[in-house]
Amino acid sequence: MNSTCLWVLLLLCGLTSAEVGENVVETRSCFPDMCDLLREFGSMADKLKVMETRLQDSESRLQNSETGLKMTKTRLKMTETRLQDSETRLKMTETRLQDSETGLKMTETRLKMTETRLQDSESRLEVSEARLKIGETRLSDSEHQILDLKSKERTKVIFSAAIGGSADVGPFNTDTTLVYRTVITNIGNAYNAATGIFTAPVAGVYYFTIFCHSGGDHITSLRLYKNSEMMVVTQDYPTETDQADNGGNAVFLQLQPGDHVYVVLAVNTYVWGNNYITTFSGSLVTQCEN
Repeated sequence: MNSTCLWVLLLLCGLTSAEVGENVVETRSCFPDMCDLLREFGSMADKLKVMETRLQDSESRLQNSETGLKMTKTRLKMTETRLQDSETRLKMTETRLQDSETGLKMTETRLKMTETRLQDSESRLEVSEARLKIGETRLSDSEHQILDLKSKERTKVIFSAAIGGSADVGPFNTDTTLVYRTVITNIGNAYNAATGIFTAPVAGVYYFTIFCHSGGDHITSLRLYKNSEMMVVTQDYPTETDQADNGGNAVFLQLQPGDHVYVVLAVNTYVWGNNYITTFSGSLVTQCEN
């Protein structure tokens, strides 16, 4: 409305200025205040144009601001939506985290219980292993004892041998080992018929016997030796009334493997050779530890 009034005033001013061109002097003299007023209106019109330009700029800026505000509001809504989504996801993550922490605590509790049970099991295992070792030791000892018993059962030593022949043996001018050449029994092959010496194959207690027959003309003296030590003797002296004599002796000997047992005919004595009378026998009674 104000703009229209101003344009009307300007139009009047223009018409007035045309008339003024013809009668300048007259107009000035007739309407001096109107000219000033018109000048003022022209200045105001210029200011109005400036104000309208500024107003248009302001309106444009306002429209731009409103557009920017709308875009900002839109972005704000989007941001708020994303924020809500983030908060929702955060809550879900926190819930999952709490669940995980709870599960972790439960797992740690189960782990502690499992470790305790494992320690108990290891302790019981150590006790069982110790008992097992003791049992294995006892079993090994039993096996050794069984093997020893079986070995003792398997080890059988029995022999009997006779001098043989049908004549005097001796006398000799030195002590002489008798060789009993007629082997009657030799289980274990511990007696050597070539040397007359018995060799102990295992440690143990052995039983030995010697028997002899002789006439009444000479002394008879048989000595049973263990290695170089004399153990027992059987002997007879001649008499005017005795035409023949029989004698013998027996002994238990504890021997080690490799010990020798043999019979010696003493110097200047004799014995009658025969397959049935003059004999040397021995056997393993019980096996012992070395």
